[in-house]
Amino acid sequence: MKKTVKIILGSVRTGRAGKAIADWVMKKSEEYSNLNFELIDLKDVDLPFLDEPVPARMSNDYVHEHTKQWSKTIQEADAIIIVTPEYNSGYPPVLKNAIDFLYSEWNNMPVGLVGYGGAGGTNCLCQLIEVLNAVDMKVVDQKVTISEIWDAIDENGNVKPEKRQGDILTIFKQLENELCS
Repeated sequence: MKKTVKIILGSVRTGRAGKAIADWVMKKSEEYSNLNFELIDLKDVDLPFLDEPVPARMSNDYVHEHTKQWSKTIQEADAIIIVTPEYNSGYPPVLKNAIDFLYSEWNNMPVGLVGYGGAGGTNCLCQLIEVLNAVDMKVVDQKVTISEIWDAIDENGNVKPEKRQGDILTIFKQLENELCS
């Protein structure tokens, strides 16, 4: 049975470029038949600001139905890819909120990162890695960064090679290797 990689779209902003980037990741996943891929749009998940009375690190006996559903969604994943914009050198609060709702569900989960923005999203990925390490996720080595986001997507929905650093297929392979080790 194939392992499942859930791609988390970490922006809910109106007019966000992240949807095009997440769609590109999904399109590229069609070239990689060893894993199943599913998209999770945090806009659809619609978590409120963290409202569980007990921190997830202390207990995963969740009170709210939205947290229980979010937990189930993440538990169904074998690995994660996070697609995130860079806002003022950081990543969006909606993404931090989604991470903070859970703890044990993230533990030992392999994760790949795709960042984008004016300068490629490298600053936000550095910050995000610190948080992912704190919840014991296994960040793979390869990262994809996409610069000049306003001009990075071509008419066919592909990321222009000159705007991209890193290879998404390498992320897929590294996630698969983590899942097999």
